[in-house]
Amino acid sequence: MTADAVTLAVALPLLAGFLSPALGRSSRTAAQWLGWAALAASAAVLWSVWVRLDGGTAAVAVGGFRPPLGIAFYLDGMALLFALAVPVVTLLFWPRAGTPQQFALTLVLAAAATGLALSGDIFNLYVFYELTAVASFGLVAAHEARRAQAAALRYLLLSAAGSVLLLAGIAVVYLRTGTLNLAHLATLAPERLQDPVGLAAFALMLLGLGVKAELFPVNGWVPEVYSSVSGRLAGLLAGLVSKLAVLVVVRALVLVFPRPEAAELMLVLGTLGIVVGELAAWRARDLRRQFAFSSIGQLGIVFVAFSVPGPAGIVAGLAVALHHLLTKPALFLLAERWGGAIEGLRGAGRGQWLASTLFILFALSLVGVPPLPGFWAKLLTVMSLMEQGTGPARAGAVVVMAATVVEAAYLFRTLGVLLARESGAESPQPHRGPDLATASLAGLILVGSVFALRPLGDGLKALAAQAVDVDGYVRTVLGGPGMAVSHPASQAPGGAGGGARVAHVPPEIAS
Repeated sequence: MTADAVTLAVALPLLAGFLSPALGRSSRTAAQWLGWAALAASAAVLWSVWVRLDGGTAAVAVGGFRPPLGIAFYLDGMALLFALAVPVVTLLFWPRAGTPQQFALTLVLAAAATGLALSGDIFNLYVFYELTAVASFGLVAAHEARRAQAAALRYLLLSAAGSVLLLAGIAVVYLRTGTLNLAHLATLAPERLQDPVGLAAFALMLLGLGVKAELFPVNGWVPEVYSSVSGRLAGLLAGLVSKLAVLVVVRALVLVFPRPEAAELMLVLGTLGIVVGELAAWRARDLRRQFAFSSIGQLGIVFVAFSVPGPAGIVAGLAVALHHLLTKPALFLLAERWGGAIEGLRGAGRGQWLASTLFILFALSLVGVPPLPGFWAKLLTVMSLMEQGTGPARAGAVVVMAATVVEAAYLFRTLGVLLARESGAESPQPHRGPDLATASLAGLILVGSVFALRPLGDGLKALAAQAVDVDGYVRTVLGGPGMAVSHPASQAPGGAGGGARVAHVPPEIAS
C-alpha cells in the first residue's frame, strides 16, 4: 500500500455516500453494508499507510500537480491519528435506525472529516469544512422532532456566519501572500503576516473554525443541537468533528501564525469557554444539556492547552482532545438511555448497574481522578501553562483547576440522583445493557489508565515533535514533484541545516 493510496480514505466514503440513496431504494440493508465496507476500507488504508511510514512524514500531490499549485495531503503522526479516528468512530456511532439518506450524509461527513485531517492547503480545508457543515446540517435536520429542526436552523445560520469569517480570513492570507498552500505559507508568513493584518486574519479564521470547535463566543448552537438529536449524532459531532476543527486551527497557528499574540488570543477565548461552559453545566437541570455545556468547557481546555507554544502544548492538547474524544461521546450515549430532567431520573441508575458503573468511570476520568487518563491530560495542561510563566497562562491554569472542582460538583450531584434509593416518577425501566460503542470507549479509557505514561506518553511526544517541525513540513511538501517522505530535521540528510533536501524515499512507499 503506497502513501498515494491515502486519497482512497477520502474517496471511498464519498463515493459510497453518493451510491447509498440509490442502493437504499431497493435494499436498506445493502446501503448499510456499503457504508460499513467503505469505512472499514478507509480505516484499513490509513492504518497501512501509517505502518509503512514508520514514524516518518509524507506529502501526496493529488493529481500529480506539484505544490504549491495542486492539492496536497500531508501525512504525519497527528494527521494520520485523527484521520484514522474518523472511520473508526463513525463505525462505532453509525446511525442504527437511520435511512439510506442518513447513511449517505454520515459517509459524506466521514469523507470530509478525513480530508480536514489530511489536507495541506487552506482552500481545500475550507472545501472540506463546508462539506462537513452541510452533512452535519442534514443529519441534525433529519430528526423528526420540531426542536431538532429549529436547532438545525440556528446551527445553519451560525455556521454560515462562521464560514464567512473563515473565508474572509483566507482571503486576507491570500492577498498578503499569493498562496494558500500551508508549506508555502510557512516560508512566507514570517515576512508577510507578522503584523496586525496577519493577526486579524488569524482571528477571523479562528472564529470561523471555532463554530465547529465549540469555541467561545460562537458556540451558542451546542446545547440546542446536542440536546435535541440522538446520542450517537451528538457523540459524533462533539467527539470527532470538533477535534478536527481544532486540528486545523493548530496547523495554522504552528505553520502560518507562530506569534505570541495569536496563541494568547486562543488562550483567552479558551479560558472564557471553560468558565462559561462549566458554570452553565453546573446550572443545567437537563442531563443532555449538562453534557453539552460540559463539552464546551472541555473544548475550552483543549484550546488553552494548544495555546502553549512548542511540543509541551501539543502534547497537552492532544492528551485532552483524545480524552474528550473517548469520554464525551460515551456520556451522550448514556444520556440517551436516561435523558430528560435530572431530578426526574432519581433512582434510575439502580436498576442498570453496568451503565451506572460506566457512568462513574467516565465521570471520574472527566474530573481527573488518578490514574485515569483525564488526570494526566489535565496535569500536562496545568504544568505546561505554569511553565510558560506568563500572567494569562497562569490564570488559565487556575481556571482549569477551578473548572475541575465545578465538574466534580455537577457530575457527582447527577450521580447521586441516579443512584438515589427513592425512585422518580419519570424513572425509565431497566433495559438492554450498554452497546458496543460505550463498552469500547470504556475499554480504551482503562487501557489508557494502564499505559498513560508509556507507550502512550512517549507516542504523544513523538507526534508533538513532528507537529512543531516547521522545517520538516516545508521540506516534505515542497521538496519533491509528487510525493516526498522525510523525517524530523535532526534525522534528515545533512542534519538540521539540510535546507530543502528531502530524505530518501523508501521503495516500498514510493510509487
